[in-house]
Amino acid sequence: MTETHAIKTTLISADAPTVVPRHLGIVLDGNRRWARKQGLPTAGHGHRVGFRKIPDVLAWCDELSIGIVTLWMLSDDNIARRSSAELDDLYRIDRDVITELAAVGHWRLHHIGRAELLPISLTTTLRQAENDTRNKTGMLVNLALGYGGRADLLAAIRALVRETQQSGDPTVSAERLAAHLSTAGQPDPDLIIRPSGEIRTSGFLLWQAALAELYFCDHLWPDFTRTDLLHALRTYSNRQRRMGA
Repeated sequence: MTETHAIKTTLISADAPTVVPRHLGIVLDGNRRWARKQGLPTAGHGHRVGFRKIPDVLAWCDELSIGIVTLWMLSDDNIARRSSAELDDLYRIDRDVITELAAVGHWRLHHIGRAELLPISLTTTLRQAENDTRNKTGMLVNLALGYGGRADLLAAIRALVRETQQSGDPTVSAERLAAHLSTAGQPDPDLIIRPSGEIRTSGFLLWQAALAELYFCDHLWPDFTRTDLLHALRTYSNRQRRMGA
């Protein structure tokens, strides 16, 4: 272990929360507003700065022994409503960060979202990253690109309908539906963090996050810090989760 890594680990351990989520979801929000506040010419400048933060944030989560992190990087609504110029920038930035995350060589990467909405160059990068990290034993990182909670749920319902027709078993249960979601086999998220000051989930992991704790942070995503993460996790640690009871 290098001296730098040892210092970083000590700093995180010293003020770490007593309980951490098994599965943490983060909405990477506020990149465009950050670019405007900085007087930068395009939204792409904000996206690049924000996405450059991803490896550090994942390293902090890894050191805290969080097992799964889901990053909402691009929604299906974003694809439908943003300009082609901004989306082209985003796709290039996505490819760069995905390649960087795969090169870490420790985390297992998994894409969730509608691949048919993404350019072939990006889906190729995602498939390569998934294949290259498939046998890694470290933290699972879900990369939500072209993702929407409603679309995820609709796809699962359609798959369940096909399954019941083919099997002849008409039983519909929460467990059977969950088995067709993009996060099938994973525990539901315990905590969702959304920076940028927006007080909504926008349908992120719509079914899966039904009982998740929510934490909203005023900082825009490019300004999100280790202190912000730790504060969110300490807040989560101090909450009494009733899980519907």
